[in-house]
Amino acid sequence: MTTPFSLMRPTPDGPKPVSPLTILATIFGFWLFYAILVTLRAHLIDFPGQDEMAWRRALVTAAGMVITVVLWRGMVPFDRRPLWVRIVLAAIFAVPAAYAIAWVNYYVFYEMDQNMLADLKEVRDSGGPDGFAAQLLEMAMSRYFFLIAWCGMYIALGYAGDVQRAERQAAEFGRAAQLAELRALRYQVNPHFLFNALNSLSALVMADRKAQAESFIMSLASFYRASLAGDVTDDVPLRDELAIQRLYLDIEGTRFSDRLTTEFDIPDALQDRMVPGMILQPLIENAIKHGVSRTSQAVTISVHARSQAGQLELTVCDTAPSATVTGHGSGAGIGLANVRDRLMARYGERASIEVQPAGPRGYCVTLLLPEQDDE
Repeated sequence: MTTPFSLMRPTPDGPKPVSPLTILATIFGFWLFYAILVTLRAHLIDFPGQDEMAWRRALVTAAGMVITVVLWRGMVPFDRRPLWVRIVLAAIFAVPAAYAIAWVNYYVFYEMDQNMLADLKEVRDSGGPDGFAAQLLEMAMSRYFFLIAWCGMYIALGYAGDVQRAERQAAEFGRAAQLAELRALRYQVNPHFLFNALNSLSALVMADRKAQAESFIMSLASFYRASLAGDVTDDVPLRDELAIQRLYLDIEGTRFSDRLTTEFDIPDALQDRMVPGMILQPLIENAIKHGVSRTSQAVTISVHARSQAGQLELTVCDTAPSATVTGHGSGAGIGLANVRDRLMARYGERASIEVQPAGPRGYCVTLLLPEQDDE
C-alpha cells in the first residue's frame, strides 16, 4: 500500500560524515595489524629480548593510534571537499604524522634503552648514508605508507557514504516525482467528472425534475465526500472502490433511470484486495459517456473481478450498440489515458489496460493489476 511520503531535505551543512565509531575501529584495526605483523617478523628473524620489546612495541602502537586519531581530526573539516582535494591533503597531512611516529619509535626503542642508544650514536657519528637522519627518514617512510593506506580507507569510506546518500536521495526524489504524478492524475479525474455531473444536473433543472435534481445533489455530495476522504495516492480495498462507483452510478441513474442497469460480479475473496483509489471511475464514466448517453436503448454496465495467476483482473463492460461506441473503443480521451498513466506511474510494466469489443454489443475495458504488495 502506498504511504504518504516525506521528501528528504539535506541539511545546510551537507551530508553527515562517516560514523566516528567506524573510524576509530579502522584505526584500532590498522595498528593492531601493525603490532601483530611486527611481532611475527621479530619472532621469525629471532630477535633477542622479545619480552622486553613487547611492552615497547605496545607503547609505540598506542602512540600510533593517538597520532592517527589526530590525523583523522585534521582531515574531518575537509570531508565535504572534492575527492582530489581530500587525496592531496591526506598525502600532505600524513608526512608530519609519519615523522611523529618515527620520533616516538626512536624515543621508545633508543632513548629509553641506553645500550641501543649507544649503538645508534655510533651510526649517527659515522655521518654516512646510514647516519641518524637516514635511519629516521627510513622509519618515517615506512610509517608514511602505512598511514597513507589508512587514509585511503578513510577516504573510500567517506566517498562510499556520499555515493550511497546520493543514491538514496535520488531514489527519494524519484519517489516524490512519482507520487506527484499520481496526485496530478488523480486530481485530474475530479474536475472532469464534476463537469459532466453539473451538465447532468443542469439538464434535470431545465426539465423541471426538482425531486430528481435534489436526489442528484445529495448523491453527488456523498460521492465527493467518499472520494476525497483519503490521500489521493493511497490504495484502497476493492470493496471501498466499488462503494464509490455505486454512488457514481446512482448519480447517473437519476439521469438515465429508464435505460441504465448495473451489475457487479465480485467474489468475496477479492473484496479486500488493494487497488488504486478511483481507478474504476473513469472507465465507468466512459461507458456512460460513449454508451448510455448515445443511445435510446437499454444498456447494462457490469463490473467483474477475478484472480488470475495471482493478479487481479478488473473488467468494466457495457452493452451499448456498437454504432454508438466508436469513441469509447478507440481508447482516446482523458478517461482511459488517465487510467493508463496512473497504472504506469504506480506499477510500471507490471500492470496493463486493454480495450476490446464485447461481442456484438458494447465494449469491455480490462485492467490487470499485479500481486498485492506493500509499496
